[in-house]
Amino acid sequence: MRWTYKPEPNLKKTALLAKELGVTTVIAKILVQRGIETFEEAKNFFRPNLDNLHDPFLMKDMKKAVDRIEKALKNKENILVYGDYDVDGTTSVALVSKYLKTKQENIGTYVPDRNTEGYGISFQSIDFAYDNGFSLVIALDCGIKAIDKIAYANKKGVDFVICDHHTPGEILPAAIAVLDPKRKDCNYPYKELSGCGVGFKLLQALQQNQGIEVASLIPYLDLVATSIAADIVPMTGENRVLCYHGLKVINENPSVGIQALKATFDKETLNITDVVFGIAPRINAAGRLKHAHFSVELLIEQDKDKAREMAASLNEVNTQRKDLDKKITQEALSQIKLQNKKDPFTTVVYDENWHKGVIGIVASRLIETYYRPTIVFTKNGDFLTASARSVKGFNIYDALQTCDSYIEQWGGHKYAAGLSIKPENFDSFKKEFEKVVKETIKPECRLPEIRVDSEIFLSDVTLKFHRILEQMAPFGPGNMHPVFSASGLRDNGMGKRVGADKSHLKLSILEGSNPKTYNGIAFGLGELFSVIQKPFKTIFTIDENHWNGTTSIQLKIKDIKQE
Repeated sequence: MRWTYKPEPNLKKTALLAKELGVTTVIAKILVQRGIETFEEAKNFFRPNLDNLHDPFLMKDMKKAVDRIEKALKNKENILVYGDYDVDGTTSVALVSKYLKTKQENIGTYVPDRNTEGYGISFQSIDFAYDNGFSLVIALDCGIKAIDKIAYANKKGVDFVICDHHTPGEILPAAIAVLDPKRKDCNYPYKELSGCGVGFKLLQALQQNQGIEVASLIPYLDLVATSIAADIVPMTGENRVLCYHGLKVINENPSVGIQALKATFDKETLNITDVVFGIAPRINAAGRLKHAHFSVELLIEQDKDKAREMAASLNEVNTQRKDLDKKITQEALSQIKLQNKKDPFTTVVYDENWHKGVIGIVASRLIETYYRPTIVFTKNGDFLTASARSVKGFNIYDALQTCDSYIEQWGGHKYAAGLSIKPENFDSFKKEFEKVVKETIKPECRLPEIRVDSEIFLSDVTLKFHRILEQMAPFGPGNMHPVFSASGLRDNGMGKRVGADKSHLKLSILEGSNPKTYNGIAFGLGELFSVIQKPFKTIFTIDENHWNGTTSIQLKIKDIKQE
């Protein structure tokens, strides 16, 4: 791996902040690196306050959206709440529909079918709204590019309010209101909300318009926090505030559906990682193997017994999903080995029997083994459909655009995309994609990068130091868990390979002349056992280990190199 050290911040700012906060220079350095330079900024960072949320009416079209929804509520119109089939979409639908059902009963929900309708607003859903008397549709986490769909809805007399967070095209759909902080003409101060986050701002505006404080919406924040965690949006600004308070709701007073999902895995107090790898995959599993509406129904369910049954069912589906993506990943890895190409720049694999719902996960798994832009194809009707995933620093969207003469339909962003091609174009597309990537990828993008916050002495790593670091949570893009490096280390002779297949390393580390031993675990790095036989340096994060009632520090090793 490439070790990249973050730039050293201004020494005077660091020293002043360390003095004001009464923390070590290393802690102050990490804060300044993250743009936190004053006592007041640190206070807001460590204790996020809902009062610091921006006025929702700063978002372009918010008044239009509120006026149209209030009119619909006043006239008792049928309102359809619409969202995508991933976690952000389903939590959005649950959030807005639960809120609106406190105002009136005639609120419907709709999530498109992954296989028959695909992503975003569909013509089929507009026909459904029209046929069932829904005069207003609130579309969440999608719709910003649905120009033709909204034109069709307008002809049918079905009004749309769009709440999206994806980058718009040059033309916006002709909806009643288009809420998207990424609109060029929108001056909303924070641009990185999740789709559910934009939905929350709509509810905040509806409450504010009635003179009701934002605190009234705290019970809904478990859904918002789940969306922020799952959609991997920056953990900064409003996202951090919403997620901080949302995690409190998840742990102290979650909704019936979230509580039922928590009960399917054995952990009482969840952090952001538990939401990403525990709750989110279970919600996502329905959209991958069943229908995402099942997840919405669970998230809005009020009956505890029924919710437990539904969560147990989702847990089973998620287990099936894990088995399926493991099986397909193994088949894909075998296929790559058979291709036997010398140092290719891409991975492109295909099998007509692979399940469409998990090929995106498989593409990510393949990148973990072969770090290069990856596309996984399967058969879907008359076409081959695929999920594409990229490596850090390489824009796969641009690469696909160069290959578009072989592509029937595609969309996505810098690091992930979906596409469809004709079967007869597969070989030509594969060659062209390899050629484009080979010509455009930078050499450094072919090696995974670890960004290091600071070099430290292991003797500085205490329980107090760790507890201050933990107060920087929730972690995520823009506020990642601090990563450290240390050098001049050696094994005390007790280091060993562990795990059923000996793929992990358990380390007992000594530093310089210090007699204290520091425990470390290096998952997936068993092959580096020979490296620790000589003096070495390492990169790690810091964790607590709880064993037999004792709490101790454990280093989570990310990489090891010889001195």
